[in-house]
Amino acid sequence: MKEPALDPDVADAAPNESEVTSYDQQHLVTYWRLLDAEADGADWSEVARIVLHIDPDREPVRARNAFDSHLARAKWMADHGYRDLLRVGAPR
Repeated sequence: MKEPALDPDVADAAPNESEVTSYDQQHLVTYWRLLDAEADGADWSEVARIVLHIDPDREPVRARNAFDSHLARAKWMADHGYRDLLRVGAPR
């Protein structure tokens, strides 16, 4: 497995597969940052701007959709997807 980038650009929507995808592997850091931001009670629009690199003032619908789908995927990874990572090995 490739080492995930620390601050990658994101797609407009995260995957919705039932297994870990290469996109998931590349965006692990993004997912963990989203989960940390949620735990800290951060404003979604600020998180979209900083973590997802989407300006919610210029593209409010795109920013919200990207935020929602990536946060949902982050939660899925934390609850289910991690098993696939354990099976194939975590990035080094």
